[in-house]
Amino acid sequence: MNPTHPALPRPTPLHRWLVLLFVSLAMFGNYYVYDSLGPVIDLLQSDLGFSNQQTGFLISIYNLGAIVALLIGGIIIDRYGTKRALLLFASICLVGAIVTAISPRYEIIASGRLLLGLGSEPLIVAATTVLAKWFKGKELSFAFGINLSLSRLGSASADWSTSFASPLYSNWQDPLWLATAFAGISVTAAMLYWLQEKRCEGRFDLGATGQTDKLKFKELFLFGQRYWFIVALCVVFYSTIFPFRTFAIMYFQEAHGLAREAAGMLNSMMMVSAIIATPLFGLLIDKVGRRGLFMTVGCLLMLPLFLAVTYLPAGVPVMVFGSSIPLTLLLVMLLLGCVFSLVPAAMWPSVAYTVDQRRLGTAYATMTLCQQIGWSIVPPVIGYLNDLNQASADNVAGYAPGMWFYTGLAVTGLVFALLLWRHENKPMAAPGHHQETAAEHQHPG
Repeated sequence: MNPTHPALPRPTPLHRWLVLLFVSLAMFGNYYVYDSLGPVIDLLQSDLGFSNQQTGFLISIYNLGAIVALLIGGIIIDRYGTKRALLLFASICLVGAIVTAISPRYEIIASGRLLLGLGSEPLIVAATTVLAKWFKGKELSFAFGINLSLSRLGSASADWSTSFASPLYSNWQDPLWLATAFAGISVTAAMLYWLQEKRCEGRFDLGATGQTDKLKFKELFLFGQRYWFIVALCVVFYSTIFPFRTFAIMYFQEAHGLAREAAGMLNSMMMVSAIIATPLFGLLIDKVGRRGLFMTVGCLLMLPLFLAVTYLPAGVPVMVFGSSIPLTLLLVMLLLGCVFSLVPAAMWPSVAYTVDQRRLGTAYATMTLCQQIGWSIVPPVIGYLNDLNQASADNVAGYAPGMWFYTGLAVTGLVFALLLWRHENKPMAAPGHHQETAAEHQHPG
């Protein structure tokens, strides 16, 4: 008869919150590096002669790397464990940041962004898996919420760098070296997590690692119409929000005459609004339900925003954290941040109420794959439209076709949201445990 071993205790609160701190710092650096491209797009064009279409492709090539990483799925995480995976993917992001900053050659910069995509998406999956190991029950939702807010703070900090690191923006390269330093923070945090997990192994019950999302193509034919409406909304929504955000700083500089610092601060207001609104909308939707209705409301709110920044007067200047920002543009970005919180808070959990729990991994992986494909297509299209119409500070009207393109995507999203609202009262499958919270981390926003 084998002797029975006493069950190991769960990690103490101190150990759990240290893990949350390390993982959130890793994600903070990851998000900063991704969004560091936006503030230097105009410098890449003026210093290196890149076209709008070329800078658009620098955004899209990240998504191509992410698609490859997503197809690999959670194999590396499953085989080598979370502590090794987190450090590996953070290191790939660091190498990607270095390659992006090291040379003025377009091919080298594009290679760096591709490497970033290869490391960033698996890093997000690894971080999600780590939190699922260390936190249980209601603590898990709170931990995911804190992690997401700190991740978005990394995005906002990339915008704020135009103010706190303004001397670096005399050339295209120095801001990207600053981003490399933030990638170093991500690697350091991953190392600290490795030491923390190593220290706790054998002392605490870390639980079973949650299943990572893997793509099973044979299951795609088992999903119903409602699921594909959600996927379609996901694709057009993120393909609208993220490309607009990346091009926004240059757009605000050229179309509205804002200084770089003010344009960066204005762009960050979207993330600041999202950081505040995300937990509030999450609580509201959990209490009320009616996810289709909330998605429709969010899409309706988004519909006029791109035309508002194009055709409405910029508004009287107001001071925001030391930067003078036109009021109309500020309100648009705050509303866009609310939309960025409201639609995802309703959309991602809807999958868990639509798909059989046994196929949630495939459902979320497929949805994220489609999201990355759509997101990769739009930036070169916007760049092409800007080049075709000779958009510049001297020809502000040249930006209008791109804004109409964003609006067309918003209309398409509204159509899918209305179709989902129409299906809202039909019977739903039982939701999967914690899937909606974990899913929120399966994309960079």
